[in-house]
Amino acid sequence: MSAEAARRAPIMSLSELVRLYRVHAGDFGQPVALSAFHLSTAETERLFSAYDEDYHISRFFHFSEGSGQKFTINGFSATHVALDAEIETIL
Repeated sequence: MSAEAARRAPIMSLSELVRLYRVHAGDFGQPVALSAFHLSTAETERLFSAYDEDYHISRFFHFSEGSGQKFTINGFSATHVALDAEIETIL
């Protein structure tokens, strides 16, 4: 794997991210603080930005900004994410 590929590789699989999201949210569509994934700021921003760049994945992600730790996801400030249930169709 090249250094560039290693830099872009997700640190958490989409399946694992969805599983953790459901643990914290209880059900799809509920906002979960990005800090709840217990990653460093850099890891959180890199992971969610990478998934946000993929159209087939990003359409199921809904970022919002509220109270809590702020992260920059592809240039936009966000504190929470909510996932659509339909994301399971691509797992």
